[in-house]
Amino acid sequence: MWSLGVNQNRVDPFLSNIPIFILWREICVTGESITIIQDAIKSLRNGRFILIYDNESRESETDLVIPAQFVTPDAIKRMRKDGGGLIFLMVSYAAAQKLQLPFLSDLYTQVSSQYPILKALVPNDIPYDTKSSFSLYINHRKTFTGITDNDRSLTMTQFAELVKTIQNKTSRTAVKEFGKEFRSPGHVPICIASEKLLNERKGHTELVISILEMAGLTPVGSGCEIMGEKGKALPKEEAQKYAEKNNFIFLEGNDIIKAWKQWSK
Repeated sequence: MWSLGVNQNRVDPFLSNIPIFILWREICVTGESITIIQDAIKSLRNGRFILIYDNESRESETDLVIPAQFVTPDAIKRMRKDGGGLIFLMVSYAAAQKLQLPFLSDLYTQVSSQYPILKALVPNDIPYDTKSSFSLYINHRKTFTGITDNDRSLTMTQFAELVKTIQNKTSRTAVKEFGKEFRSPGHVPICIASEKLLNERKGHTELVISILEMAGLTPVGSGCEIMGEKGKALPKEEAQKYAEKNNFIFLEGNDIIKAWKQWSK
């Protein structure tokens, strides 16, 4: 089981056949918040999109989110057409460590003496956070250009499958299998969740990995920011209307944070 710096006795996140009521046996919160989280978990386990809004004091953006293991070409098409932002992967810190995935900012720092431009571009002024979660950009080796709906779907589902299969393997073996299946640079960026998840950072990456853990799914998510028509992110109210129109669950970051803190005790 992946070690994420929280309750080591909780349900194995890969045991996706465990009934939801068992996964939720430790949650004590009540009311509307718990109901919507349960509904979101059901949607995720059925391979459906949910919408996650972080909060007004952060990015103030809503992402279309789906478990990467369930991504299809049609799912990529929806993110591309209805989202319009960057289509990306999110992975747990433990899985990233097993695969020896670096944070891109750390990689730039290490090679900046050889490439001074990377030192000049250091991301030390991000307005909504202290550190970027971006890692490598990948393509599956069976893709052609890597950018088509079919290609990105293949890259995402196979990355999720890789993460699922390496949990009990050594890092050396995991890295070898990663390199056998994928190449970089590619068209699918990976974001790495913080080691302590929502106790450390409250970005979409951490929100998504947290709810995937609670759902008992492979800790790899796929997401895309929803853009508006006026040069900015789609306003929260309009994102809620989109969710209602398409019968998707709309979650706020605080809903996930409250539930996860109870679940991870």
